[in-house]
Amino acid sequence: MIFALSTSPHDDARHRVEHELDDGTRLVWELLDEEPPGALAAAEVAVRGGWVARLDRVDFPPGGIAYRHVHPGPGIRFLLHGELTIDRGNGEPRTYVAREAWFEGADDPVLATASATEDTAFVRVLLLPEEWAGKRSIRYVDRRDEDKPRLQRATVLSEEPLPL
Repeated sequence: MIFALSTSPHDDARHRVEHELDDGTRLVWELLDEEPPGALAAAEVAVRGGWVARLDRVDFPPGGIAYRHVHPGPGIRFLLHGELTIDRGNGEPRTYVAREAWFEGADDPVLATASATEDTAFVRVLLLPEEWAGKRSIRYVDRRDEDKPRLQRATVLSEEPLPL
């Protein structure tokens, strides 16, 4: 199954989560049988019935860091403003700028560092096993990071079961 983010819906989607930005841009995350043309981001995922789709927004102050962490399910993010450097530990960190999207797989460890000079925010849809419904999904790779200040703030906008 393909998990994709586009700016318009597709008739053959098995599930869809939509979000409208302040400027009227429509973001559409979908589960499909094939990658749609013009997708902002897409990846093959293995999900089953009993999972949930969570739409949330994560805000960072200047210089905010989400220490190396994982989530129990895959997600596609869309950067609203600012810059965010994602270090996957492969020696090739990537800096995303406003209106760029990216995929993170389940249990892929990432270190996220926000712009040092401006606020940064993204919206995402995470696909999570049902036991994570209503729970914080970030898990730090190094347990010592649990005690460090968390400057980023996640706000859940919606959470719904995947009817697969």
